[in-house]
Formats: sequence, C-alpha cells, structure tokens
Amino acid sequence: MGPVNEPPRLPGGSFAAWSRDRLALARRGADECGDVWQLEPGVYVAATAGVCEAVLHRAQDFPKPSSPLFPPLKRAGGAPTPEERAHARAARMRGLRPQAVAARIGEIAPGTARFVDEWPTDRDVEILPLVRPVLAEIGVRYLFSEDAPVLLPFAWQLFVAREVLVRPSRWVWPRWVPTPARRFRTRRQVAFTNALRPIVRRRRASGLLGDDVLGQMLRPSARYGPLSEEAVLDTLPGITVATFETPARAAGWILLHLARYAQAADRVAAEAALLPADPTTTTSTHLDNLQYARALVREVLRLHPPSWLLTRRAPRQTQLADYTIDAGSTVLVCPYTAHRDAREHPEPDRFRPERWLDDAGSPAKPGVFLGFGTGPHGCEGAALAMAMLTLMTAQTARRYHLSEPPGAEPGYRVTTFEGLATAGLHLRATLRD
Repeated sequence: MGPVNEPPRLPGGSFAAWSRDRLALARRGADECGDVWQLEPGVYVAATAGVCEAVLHRAQDFPKPSSPLFPPLKRAGGAPTPEERAHARAARMRGLRPQAVAARIGEIAPGTARFVDEWPTDRDVEILPLVRPVLAEIGVRYLFSEDAPVLLPFAWQLFVAREVLVRPSRWVWPRWVPTPARRFRTRRQVAFTNALRPIVRRRRASGLLGDDVLGQMLRPSARYGPLSEEAVLDTLPGITVATFETPARAAGWILLHLARYAQAADRVAAEAALLPADPTTTTSTHLDNLQYARALVREVLRLHPPSWLLTRRAPRQTQLADYTIDAGSTVLVCPYTAHRDAREHPEPDRFRPERWLDDAGSPAKPGVFLGFGTGPHGCEGAALAMAMLTLMTAQTARRYHLSEPPGAEPGYRVTTFEGLATAGLHLRATLRD
C-alpha cells in the first residue's frame, strides 16, 4: 500500500514493448544478466534482491519521481511546499504506524468478518469485485471514522478515476495535456475534496479532532505547527485509494492460495479458531497470535508482489553494480525478481509459508522482502495492509474451504501494468464442518 503513482513512462515506448511478456522477460533478465541489466539506453532494471534493496535505500542517488496519481489541485496559493509535504507525511504516519494500527484492531476486524459473512456459498464468485468494496469500507473507516459513510461514495469514485487513468494506452501524453481521463480524475478529486472540506472545518471548529488518521493530521506538530487546510485536503485522495486498491490485488492472490493449498488453509483455520466470536473484541494480541496466517500472507506477497515494478530516476551520475548510471536515467526496481533470488530465498518458486517462521513457530526473516517497498519511501500503510489481509485470511479459512471452478488452468488473467492482479478470478466457498 502507499500513495499510488502513475505508470512508469519510458522513452521510446519500451515499457509497452516489454509488457507483452514482461514477467517472463524480467525473470529471464535476472537469471541471464545478473544484478542489473540494461533494457535500452538510459533504462536499467535492478533485478536481484541486494541491488533492489540498495536502490530503494539510496534515496539521494535514486529518488522516487514526483508523479502522484492525484496531484494537488490548482489553487491561488500554489502547490504545497516541500516542508508542507514532509509535515503531511509525518502527520499521516502518526495514524498509520504499527502501534496506531494495533490500537485499532477492534475496528478493523469487524469489516473483514463482514466479508466472510457476506460471501455467497456453494457457487462460483468473482473475487476482486467482492473484495474491493469490503476493503474500501475498512480503509475509509480507518482514515475517517464516523465520517466514513459520507466519504465512502466519493472514495469509490476516486478509485474508478484511478482505473481509467492507468488503463494502458498506445499514446503517452505529457503530464500537462488535459486528456479525458485526467479531466475525469480532476472532477472526482474535486468532488472528494468538497465533501471532505466541511468535515475538516467542523472538527477544527469543535476541537474534536478524532483519533483516526484525519484527526492525527489536524493535530499541530511541535516542529511545523498546524497543517494548512489545503495541505490536508491535497494529501488524502491518494492515501484513501491506496488503503484498499493495493490490498485488494493482494487479497486475490491470497484467496487463490487458500484454494490451492488445502493443508496451509487448514493450518490457518486451526490458528483462527482462537479468534473471538465477536470481532469487535479482537485485540492486537489476537492478531499477534495469527503467526502462520501472517506468514502465509507474506509468502504470497513474496511470490506475487502487488507492486511488482518500482520506478526511480538518477538526478546525477552514479554507480550501480557494474554500470555507470548517467544523470536522467531510469532505474526499474523489480520486487518480483528480487523475491525469487535463491541467495535470499531457497527454493524461491515454491510456496512455503514456513520460511517466515522459526522452529518454534515465531516470526523469522529469511531474506529480502520488498512487498511494501523499503527505505525512505517504503509504504506508509504497510501495518494497516498486513492487519487487514491477515485478519481476512484467518477469518475466511476458519469459515470456508475454498476451491477453483473446474476447467482449464488458470481460471483468471494476470494483469501487470499497474501491479499483479488476478483479473477474472472465480472461487467457490463451502462451509467447513
């Protein structure tokens, strides 16, 4: 999870050419060309675990491009300053850090339980349309608490705008061109902002800021003071969509693995039997006890990272492995191949959740994990995403056996332009005895 960026735009349409068989080519490039390989002049792929991790940590050498999917709206006051952006990120993190998520597990668990309760049994159901609205409600409620019902329809329209904007196209327009997709995005962003503005003003006027992420952003900091209203409004559309869009892609892969690996699903179900019957009473201790469920989620994210390709640019000449990277070059970090580096993960293509546990069943760290990125630009919402996905995995396995419909393999299509997703995946849920 994390602020969603526009797709990488590479010179000469090379990304479009690569996308015809990009996962296979990325894997072959990592196997045949080593740590780093050159896709074309000025475009490099960081493929193995160590070099991928190094690029993400070297933020000065390889900064993240500033290309938000939901850029600040044009106003008389101009765009937020770098100081305001830093303040806004620090304010968001007060509500998204692991301790904050742990304190609100009892608010997250009921949403994942509703997903299980509402799953139609004994018939094939398409997964992503089932998962997305549930995770959207959980994510928007985590951000805005009691104001979530007002904002949820506008948040969903932001997601629709995102889907339109990132749809693959033959043409790559400069960012200043007002294409129909970008105009649609701006209209949806304005609508969300107009719905959020009176909520911000009401909370500030009443002094009842709230303990959710919005409330944390409205609290003045000792270093920066209060965030401006516009800085608050500009920073929230991206994180709102990110709270459910990326986890929904991950959930498709997780549920598919519960269907394909019955023994692993049974082990999750046995562990989940200790969850309270009333999900509102779920605590961080209950979540911490779901060690195997968490390991399964991490293993699926290792094999199928929702953000499989991350873009970085070099502002100045620097060295990366055996290459001299010229200023202005693009470096593509590929978690998909990094996670399949046998030096970090033995038997890298094998689904084995146990690799994330030690002999006593406690969490272990076997190798590089970039499912949520790493370094200064690592995913802000990693703790929230892991909580949502772990609880959904545990509650689903506790209630159901999952199975794929009979037919040709696979029963879904892998989309990769913006991330690995199981488009068209259908599964069947049957109640456990």
